[in-house]
Amino acid sequence: MSMTEDFFRNRLDQLIDLRHPLAVLANRMPWQEIEASLAHRFARQVRSGKKIEGMDMFGPTQALAGSGVSNAGRPRLPTRLMVSLLYLKHAFNESDEDVIQRWGETPTWQYFSGNEYFEHRWPCDPTLLVKFRKLLGEEGVEELLARTIEVAVTLKLIAKKELSCIIVDSTVQEKAIAHPTDSKLLETARIKLVEAAKAQGIEHKQTYAKGGQLLGYKAGRYAHARQFRRMRKVIKRQSTIVGRLHLEITRKMSPLSQAVQEALGQSIAKAERLITQTRSHKTKDKQPKLYSWHAPEVKSISKGKSRNPYEFGVKVGIATTFKGTLIVGARAFPGNPYDGHTLNEQVE
Repeated sequence: MSMTEDFFRNRLDQLIDLRHPLAVLANRMPWQEIEASLAHRFARQVRSGKKIEGMDMFGPTQALAGSGVSNAGRPRLPTRLMVSLLYLKHAFNESDEDVIQRWGETPTWQYFSGNEYFEHRWPCDPTLLVKFRKLLGEEGVEELLARTIEVAVTLKLIAKKELSCIIVDSTVQEKAIAHPTDSKLLETARIKLVEAAKAQGIEHKQTYAKGGQLLGYKAGRYAHARQFRRMRKVIKRQSTIVGRLHLEITRKMSPLSQAVQEALGQSIAKAERLITQTRSHKTKDKQPKLYSWHAPEVKSISKGKSRNPYEFGVKVGIATTFKGTLIVGARAFPGNPYDGHTLNEQVE
């Protein structure tokens, strides 16, 4: 038996086939350069000090609290691990939860992430991937894409001259939202308004918890039975309930502090948009319709498909090489612009 650093375990490079595409890519990726280019985005920020009044034997004093950095916190996860998880998620079209689960079961993925020994556990919580993407930003993702293209050129998978001619196309990146119906949106608005008001210490005379749930059930049954007149009557009642909660919160928050009003402002604005678009089937001031409470940026985009004519998400542009179809650019375009108006920005 060959000697290893850990006598009871074999190294991953002895367990997997090093000719596997992920193993080859792991050995060719410039991990040190990637970590150096992203290091400034994850630098520890020094907290601003706060003056605290005190008293000692010589008189009043001022102490500076919170100016130091505690060493008792949890150590940061390696940048290579987080970048690898992000790459594997998109390469294998997995969700955050699935890619974390598969990582603990796949030795090749762990070797690609820089592990030396197999570990049958989750590398991190799935929510950390969301935070990592937000810290990475658009420029960080473009940096990772550029490094991937450089590796493809180095491995001679594509010639440099092929990068001079590209194909640009637009599609829809669908969002993970429920199908937007008036009844579901109004019930969500009722629940979120009550939760937001309760978080700020505002109590309601009536939250319509049981009645709102029953109305949602009724609307679904009437729609299934194609009894649309009864369904519209139920939706009108739901809109009235949301309107009552909206007015009550607006009245009770007026004498409160500015911070409370700002905290409730976003929820109130969304509820007002839903009430307006439900009653008149239009929005005022040419404001786009709200299709999801938690993702207000979602738009209804028509692609002309017979089975699924409308898709709810954000328009994206994809640029690929003419030969080999290597993706060299991807960009999101909020607001559902015309495809021709996205060409210049995508080519850039």
